[in-house]
Amino acid sequence: MEVQQFYYDNKVVRNFLYATILWGVVGMLVGLLLAFMFLFPNLTDGISWLSFGRLRPLHTNAVIFAFVGNAIFAGVYYSTQRLLKARMYSDVLSKINFWGWQLIIVGAAITLPLGFSTSKEYAELEWPFDIAIAVVWVVFGANLIGTMIRRRQRHLYVALWFYLATFVTVAVLHIFNSLEVPVSAFKSYSVYAGVQDALVQWWYGHNAVAFFLTTPFLGLMYYFVPKAANRPVYSYRLSIIHFWSLIFIYIWAGPHHLLYTALPEWAQNLGVAFSIMLLMPSWGGMINGLLTLRGAWDKVRTDPVLKFMVVAITGYGMATFEGPMLSLKNVNAIGHYTDWIIAHVHVGALAWNGFLAFGMIYWLIPRLVKSKLYSNALANFHFWIGTLGIIMYALPLYVAGFTQASMWKQFNPDGTLVYGNFLETVTEIMPMYWMRAIGGTLYLTGMLVLVYNVIQTIRHGAQVVDELAEAPALQNVSKKRTAGEGWHTWLERKPIRLTIYATIAILIGGIVQIVPTIMVKSNIPTITSVKPYTPLELEGRDIYIREGCVGCHSQMIRPFRSEVERYGEYSKAGEYVYDHPFLWGSKRTGPDLHRIGGKYSDNWHLNHMYDPQSTSSGSIMPAYQWLVRDELDKSNTETKLRAMVSLGVPYTEEYIANAQQHMLEQGTQIEKNLYSDPDFAETYEADKQAGGEDFIEMRNREIVAIIAYLQRLGTDIKVQDLDESATTIN
Repeated sequence: MEVQQFYYDNKVVRNFLYATILWGVVGMLVGLLLAFMFLFPNLTDGISWLSFGRLRPLHTNAVIFAFVGNAIFAGVYYSTQRLLKARMYSDVLSKINFWGWQLIIVGAAITLPLGFSTSKEYAELEWPFDIAIAVVWVVFGANLIGTMIRRRQRHLYVALWFYLATFVTVAVLHIFNSLEVPVSAFKSYSVYAGVQDALVQWWYGHNAVAFFLTTPFLGLMYYFVPKAANRPVYSYRLSIIHFWSLIFIYIWAGPHHLLYTALPEWAQNLGVAFSIMLLMPSWGGMINGLLTLRGAWDKVRTDPVLKFMVVAITGYGMATFEGPMLSLKNVNAIGHYTDWIIAHVHVGALAWNGFLAFGMIYWLIPRLVKSKLYSNALANFHFWIGTLGIIMYALPLYVAGFTQASMWKQFNPDGTLVYGNFLETVTEIMPMYWMRAIGGTLYLTGMLVLVYNVIQTIRHGAQVVDELAEAPALQNVSKKRTAGEGWHTWLERKPIRLTIYATIAILIGGIVQIVPTIMVKSNIPTITSVKPYTPLELEGRDIYIREGCVGCHSQMIRPFRSEVERYGEYSKAGEYVYDHPFLWGSKRTGPDLHRIGGKYSDNWHLNHMYDPQSTSSGSIMPAYQWLVRDELDKSNTETKLRAMVSLGVPYTEEYIANAQQHMLEQGTQIEKNLYSDPDFAETYEADKQAGGEDFIEMRNREIVAIIAYLQRLGTDIKVQDLDESATTIN
């Protein structure tokens, strides 16, 4: 049999590993800054691009797509070549994948702090980046599948199944969730509205966690854990069940993020049912990973790589137990909108993704530079300080979550809320936020220890070069099943067919959930009193999105007695038909705003945005002083209105033509309302004198637009006019 010599491409693996480390430090630094902004809300006062609302999506994108994304590519490129006994299909595609991904990350790091955001969770980047992501992702997939076709190994190992499922599913999720109408170079509107947008977003959002943060890392687990332990995978049969059941069930679970919302009940229940079923394949994978270490526990005690991997798999098991539990409606009623969810997410991110990435880095770097790890003692120190960091981060937030839920729901004997002031619940959990910041500091310290250890290992090692390998050419891959060959064994010889079957498995759930919600009109009852936003309100809504307000405030009142008493009538599906995108939110650091319209004066809103503590003593909301100073950009208003018309919003051409006049009239009225406060009038006149020719009329400032939007929220309906039931849940 002819033996062929070839070279593994180690340079692309090195590049992705270095990028993983760099962006890991950046993402964690931004996260730690955000943790301290809960404690010192005025930490970055007056600097718009360092405000909490703009930095939060930068943190999530940096950690998910920069840190974890580069770790995925590093692990996939290293393991795929060795599992297939072949160099990657194209060096050019590998380089496009690497440099394209880094350019997207840099673009995100620039545009998100500048406020260019769609506001959609884990999909905040604007439309030019969505196109770039799709192109780079297809390049990655073509390189992966091309390598499989040119392989020298007969069968595809289990890790490769997960890589394929990751590629096809992320492509489908990204494309459909990113359908939008561009307005300008960095502004667009989602093609979906309200309830439909919420369903599509959380179909994407939940499965971004599933197919970007989970399935590729399961593939890495199936490769690197056996390699590090020098043991075979515990069960081949369990890996087959794990793979197919996981990718089929996972795609259905998104609606559990929208329980008790305006989403149709049948869609919520489907999400709950499949979320419960998800526990079984998830734990099947955890068991397969942990039992692979049977007979290697002595090595676990001494090898820091295996320590990281054991805690990573355990963290995966904890997070995938908690997820189905949180999808139970009675549990979700407690946990949703609280810091419990933040703890849950970070157990997965810090333990599962972070620790598996760290273990992989410590295993790979010495092999790439042909040297021993500089210091096992430092790696062990990283492990213990990182583990302590996870515990000190997560446990206080679990306490904070239960505290919030309990305080929000307590009533006095006379039927009034015990804690009617939302700020009382914020003050109560401040010690937990201190603990969270300390835990984050410990975790970041461990990351910096890794950086030092890696740099020293590289300094004492050799230059990374392509690695010589040899293997016999693959011959006689029969298209038909041979005698006695199992169906799945046959499928493992067919990468294209395996890809097609995986695509079908993930498409079924999406089609069943999303198509009826979009196509069947009765799923979203209309309310005749609900009207489109005025031009000024639409501009204010865009500022609300730009500043990331949805990261701290929800716009969805659930049908609970405590929420109706606190916020007003519960939210109806028909109220959101003109919302592109939806802004229901997933966390209440501040109160819900869906019925905020008319509750406070225009002056209160101005003062609240300029100095939150002046109106709400003890508030941890940062100041948005630039909104009071900056001029409202009205140059794209007509374009925005026409984009909305293309999405079905009923603006007439005459209305659009008069948009500037409508904004002037509404802005002038708000300006008059502001003048009703003598303190404002005095300050404003002094401002006018100081401004001279450069003075901007208050009616033309951004604050007026956001006031117009906030005063509109929840005012379209009157409870007695609704045909829907007003039943609430105690």
